Amino acid sequence: MSTTEDRWGPYPLVLVGAVLGVTFAVLFDVEWGGFSLGVVMTLGAMFRLTGGGLLAVRTRTTDTVTLAAFGVALMAGSLVLQYPSLMPL
Repeated sequence: MSTTEDRWGPYPLVLVGAVLGVTFAVLFDVEWGGFSLGVVMTLGAMFRLTGGGLLAVRTRTTDTVTLAAFGVALMAGSLVLQYPSLMPL
């Protein structure tokens, strides 16, 4: 029989990280708030890949690819906003 922690997996981490990242972005700095949100989503993807969570609606591969893609996109976008010289010509 599985416990509650097994079913939730990385989702509380992503939820808390999202709230903190958005709060930081609104109150202090948009670029680094977005970067921290991307890092949290990428960490959530890594935890999901290593076996966290027993979500029955989507497969582990779908969750991992989606979280990782959004996380990397947020990190890249926030770095381009912070350092415009990184923008390709």
